[in-house]
Amino acid sequence: MCDYSLEMYASRPAREQERYVTTRFPSGSIGLASPGDASCAVCVQYDTGLTLEDIPQHVQVQCGIGPREDVVFARIETGAYHDAIRFADGRVLSLQHLGPGVGVSLVNLLEKTSTRALETLSI
Repeated sequence: MCDYSLEMYASRPAREQERYVTTRFPSGSIGLASPGDASCAVCVQYDTGLTLEDIPQHVQVQCGIGPREDVVFARIETGAYHDAIRFADGRVLSLQHLGPGVGVSLVNLLEKTSTRALETLSI
């Protein structure tokens, strides 16, 4: 989804095979956009797998992670902003704390579906 703080901007759904970047919009909110286009927010459904790249050093140290991480797009109910990411260990971080300039791509949904199908077959 797109954080309510981005409702004043044009928006569109995320698409596989595209790369996005966390962007500080003119309102001050951090959201996803195509590189170089802060006029259109890109909306991702909650619980969508994402790969983050170029995570800032201070976030890496704070969270004990590397420069590239697989996460899940999440929603937090408290605070002024609701869009967040959830790490494999369950920790949640607001996009506001992630900051601008982080590369984001959707995890290949076909791969995810195939993996689930194989897991179901092996049960």
